Amino acid sequence: MKKLPIGIQTFREIIEGGYLYADKTRFVYNLLTGVKCYFLSRPRRFGKSLLLDTIAEVFGGNRALFRGLWIDGTDYDFQNYPVIRLDMSTMTTKDADALEQSIMDRLCVLCKAEGIEIESSLLSSVFLGLIEGLHKKYGRRVAVLVDEYDKPVLDYILDTEIADANRQVIKNFFGVLKGMDAHLRFTFFTGVSKFTKTSLFSELNNLTDITLEDDFAAICGFTAQDITELFNEHLAALRAQKQFAQWPANGEGSVYDQIFKWYDGYSWDGETHVFNPFSLLQFFQNRRFSSYWYASGSPSFLIKLIKDNPAAYTDMDQAMINEDDLDATADLTRLSPVSLMFQTGYLTVKAIEWDSNGSADYYLKTPNREVRA
Repeated sequence: MKKLPIGIQTFREIIEGGYLYADKTRFVYNLLTGVKCYFLSRPRRFGKSLLLDTIAEVFGGNRALFRGLWIDGTDYDFQNYPVIRLDMSTMTTKDADALEQSIMDRLCVLCKAEGIEIESSLLSSVFLGLIEGLHKKYGRRVAVLVDEYDKPVLDYILDTEIADANRQVIKNFFGVLKGMDAHLRFTFFTGVSKFTKTSLFSELNNLTDITLEDDFAAICGFTAQDITELFNEHLAALRAQKQFAQWPANGEGSVYDQIFKWYDGYSWDGETHVFNPFSLLQFFQNRRFSSYWYASGSPSFLIKLIKDNPAAYTDMDQAMINEDDLDATADLTRLSPVSLMFQTGYLTVKAIEWDSNGSADYYLKTPNREVRA
């Protein structure tokens, strides 16, 4: 029985440590052989960091780690590319100056590790110099992977002065990437909120947003097939526990059935459904049903919005938004609670209706018992 990767976001550790892994390399292959610039929004604790680390290992040319996985049977050549990894959740975000200095410190660490000297105190110049320096040093274009890009804004989303100042830092910093196409092999941003149509990414208008794309609906999270193929031994061990011994072996009321009701139901295309990976792993670890994801920390800004207008949240299963509404944070003074609840994982897509102009209306619902409770 394979070990559960509780709290592990490093692909190498999962593979070399013999941990359970849901093979997402088909999605990685499609990303790396498609366009150059991507954006993906998913709720917290949904596997975004592990996805970026998997991409980094592919770009590192570490084919041995992928033996037996989907991508190993393809024509991908596993060439080695230099990678810049930036995790914005680790940055100091209390104000714009602190954020800028925190990013600068990270870039300086990367420059020092690569032996790249840059004579500038400007954040954008150091970023440009690092990209150009890596391209020159390795003779290959650079991959830029950015995790939780929106954390400096979401941390202060109810303090519009700090949020706007932090957003301006991020906009100016990442905006330099647009003019670096000749030096870039691949760019991928992940986060919770969708800023791609707002001023934050106005300079990066070449980003392809895969958040609601059918082909990437299962890029994060476990599928029903994963439950059958990866957790079979764990399910057998559960049924042997005294607290589950009297439950039906299958069908309504079985452990299998309850797992679906508690943790499945997330969808970004209205058809493909995935389990919350954090809660599912915690359930198999602790062997009892509980609201693990919710208990791990709800965004304070969302809780405040709910407290300020509780009547608006009494029937979320009837919510409907269009694609433009998904850009919940376009105006920080006019936040869309329903859109924020969708982006943060408290609502999910139930169905999509398309009009004659190709615009979509998204009908939402609470995904499962954990969130509903």
